[in-house]
Amino acid sequence: MHDTAAMLIELGAIILALGLLGRLAGRMGFSPIPLYLLAGLAFGHGGLLPLQASEEFTVTGAEIGVILLLLLLGLEYSASELVTNLKTQYPSGAADFVLNAVPGALAALILGWGPVAAVALAGVTWISSSGVIAKVLGDLRRVGNRETPVVLGVLVIEDLAMAVYLPILTALLAGVSLAGGTVTLLISLSTVGAVLYVALRHGRLISRAVSSDSAEMLLLVVLGLTLLIAGLAQELQVSAAVGAFLVGIALSGEVAEGAGNLLMPLRDLFAAFFFVFFGLSTDPADIPPVLVPALLLAVVTALTKIATGWYAARHAGIRGAGRWRAGGTLVARGEFSIVIAGLAVAVEPRIGPLATAYVLILVVVGSLTARYTEPLARRLTRRSTARTQAAPAEAERAEPVPADA
Repeated sequence: MHDTAAMLIELGAIILALGLLGRLAGRMGFSPIPLYLLAGLAFGHGGLLPLQASEEFTVTGAEIGVILLLLLLGLEYSASELVTNLKTQYPSGAADFVLNAVPGALAALILGWGPVAAVALAGVTWISSSGVIAKVLGDLRRVGNRETPVVLGVLVIEDLAMAVYLPILTALLAGVSLAGGTVTLLISLSTVGAVLYVALRHGRLISRAVSSDSAEMLLLVVLGLTLLIAGLAQELQVSAAVGAFLVGIALSGEVAEGAGNLLMPLRDLFAAFFFVFFGLSTDPADIPPVLVPALLLAVVTALTKIATGWYAARHAGIRGAGRWRAGGTLVARGEFSIVIAGLAVAVEPRIGPLATAYVLILVVVGSLTARYTEPLARRLTRRSTARTQAAPAEAERAEPVPADA
């Protein structure tokens, strides 16, 4: 009984603090994500008020938060839109891999961590945070923007690529034979392909089966189906986030709209736990020793992600402002980076603190670049244009007047 009371008190304090921080962020005009992370640091091990009774609930809530974030993103788009996006965005996915995975691999090799750690750190710097970006898009009310499908296309390609990357990384870390790694990879690819096929061919039937006039029944069925598919995907070495996203695109019409309205409050609650969990899993004392390399890597890969988004939006025919918004939105790293680092610490323990500091930096920076990259680029462009136009005028004034004038 005492443990239950302690858990309720801790959860109440966390939720109340998050609500106050969210209100403060709203008044200041920016996303509450950085404040949620700082709250996690304060409540985590080594922080000011470490949690005891509610830690396990927070971990589970964080996992549900990621699943709900991706589910509601999937509800915004149909299966046909997803396939069209994948067909048109695959060059952007290739550019994304080259621009963002290579800096991580080079950093690990420069630090002398070896090739396996290089593969792991490449994944840490490559994959953007679908959870953070989904929250940022909602906070900034950009879900309906023209560049948002481009951003989602890049994210989906990354998430689907994890179905290939994670089995390979796991095999490398465990020293598994080529045959064993190939079997795991085939299972992952088959799972993703099967879910995509069902979403494309039988999405309407799924929507009819899920549909209900009762809001309660609709909520229970959609939430239960999503958690079930996410869990099965995770069990089959596919990301739970990918499973949740695919459930979202499988639902369409009134079912998707009704489920989205019902699940939005739950998404906001558990998404807050997701961001707090990042802080909870970090001991503040581990950050200073790796802060400089993490900061350098964050600066480089923030710029490469902006370049990725700019290129992807340009490839899709989006104009200047949308290109910069897409680039700034993709900067944040998050859940996949932490998962990859957690797998790799057995081979290279130093990758854990570095990845944690790196993610914390880019979660904060990413929420700012999503908002300010486009206005900053517009301002710099105006200044450059003004200087270019002023140069001929100054040259004309500087020309000597002929003597016979």
